[in-house]
Parts: sequence; C-alpha cells; structure tokens
Amino acid sequence: MKKIIHTPNAPKAVGPYSQAVEANRMLFVSGQIPIDPAIGKVIEGGIREQTLQVMKNIDAILAEAGLEFKNVVKCTCLLSDMENFAAMNEVYGSFFQENPPARAAFGVVKLPLGALVEIECIAAR
Repeated sequence: MKKIIHTPNAPKAVGPYSQAVEANRMLFVSGQIPIDPAIGKVIEGGIREQTLQVMKNIDAILAEAGLEFKNVVKCTCLLSDMENFAAMNEVYGSFFQENPPARAAFGVVKLPLGALVEIECIAAR
C-alpha cells in the first residue's frame, strides 16, 4: 500500500505527481527545484542558494514523513550546467556529514522554471 506525503512547507506539485510517496518503508521524494514554498517561485541567486533551497524543500518533505537526511539512501542530482557541480556538491555535502547516500549527478539541457538544480531522493525507515 502506498501513502502520499504532502507538506505546505515544501513547494506544491505543479503537475500530476506527489511531493513524495511512501511504500514498503521506503520514501520516494520527487525531484525538488529551488522554489520557496512561501512565495511559490524559484528563489533568486546562484547555484549555492538554489541548492540550499532544494535541500530545505527535501528536509521539509522528509520531516513530514518522520524521517531525516540520515535516512536517505539514494539521491539523483540534475544540473543545468555541470560547471556548477563543485559548488552544488559543497552545499549538498553539508547535509550528509556522515555515511552519505549513493548518488548520481547528471548535466541536463534544461530544468523546469529555469532552475539551476533539481534533486530527488529515496529514503528508508
């Protein structure tokens, strides 16, 4: 059985998807872009600011499900420009001080709403 996770502390889904879905003690968090949920728009700033907002959004979704970053087992990071990888990695890494999850990172042609970064993750109970 699956359970839909939703929190007002993360951006609303802008299409036919859920913020996250829990099934079999696993949480699948949809790709998050740097939308500030308070204003519903992509934040201003560069890759560091945008990555921080993405991680805050993921944190809010994890918290709604009763989980934390230590429960994350896999992340996928999408970057509109791989030149931003090092700066994204620095901010991202600050959320995984010990035992970081498995990860893949890809350069893509374009992200929704002109975002510089999108990150999805899977967490386990």
